[in-house]
Amino acid sequence: MIHTTILSWVTFIYFAAFVLYLFRMILGKEFWGKLASLAALVGLLAHTTALVIRWVASYDLGIGRAPLTNFYESLIFFAWTIAFLYLLMEWRLKNRSLGAFVLPAAFLIMAYASIAPGINNRIEPLIPALQSNWLTSHVLTCFLGYAAFTVSFALGVMFLLKRLASGKSRPGLFFRLLPDDDIIDELIYQCTILGVVFLALGIVTGSVWAHYAWGSYWSWDPKETWSLITWLVYAGMLHARLVRGWRGKRMAVLSIVGFGCVLFTYLGVNFLPSLHSYMS
Repeated sequence: MIHTTILSWVTFIYFAAFVLYLFRMILGKEFWGKLASLAALVGLLAHTTALVIRWVASYDLGIGRAPLTNFYESLIFFAWTIAFLYLLMEWRLKNRSLGAFVLPAAFLIMAYASIAPGINNRIEPLIPALQSNWLTSHVLTCFLGYAAFTVSFALGVMFLLKRLASGKSRPGLFFRLLPDDDIIDELIYQCTILGVVFLALGIVTGSVWAHYAWGSYWSWDPKETWSLITWLVYAGMLHARLVRGWRGKRMAVLSIVGFGCVLFTYLGVNFLPSLHSYMS
């Protein structure tokens, strides 16, 4: 179908954007940064178009559902939320340095969706228990939270690399173009807050949907349990900052640890018996 072709091209566009962001960081020429931003924006617009086409196609097939429900669709939507949130931040901050750290995540997710064996990219109907608008709200809020945590992770990696380079007598141009430590630290904090809020909404909407679908608000399903663990890790991170005054390196490390929980919540539990398994 045409939307899968567009999504294949989007994968390469995101990779091109990453390379251009990298050129900008290595060469110090804003020309490359402008090209990178343009490529990322074109990729996001094409990505959005493909999602809309897939959504319309589901209605043409008599299924009529948002493209958010199987593993393939969750991957491409996850990549979309990352690209969207990054470009929004770039527009607000007027700083392109983060692109070299965030765009690889969008590219790798799209590449995995395209080439990983066993991933079903067909549009198929949902079982009756899953046919609810609560499902769309649940998936949307969860992945916006995941995207915020992904950006927080990228910022944490950026902070640690910058701190590592600061020990050298003459850090390279790449590191000199990175924002100040205090700015990176504040962005980690803000992205974490955003992620905590959206994941909390995802857990709440998921509970309502579970009651609608299975008759129980909470069943300690592995996905539910790990979503709660992930939320508690990031909530603890915010608590440590606000109450204990943790900043800088500690927050950067916690953003990386938290992202490990996100990956296990999203991918790891698929290998466990679960009502939420995406392995289809």
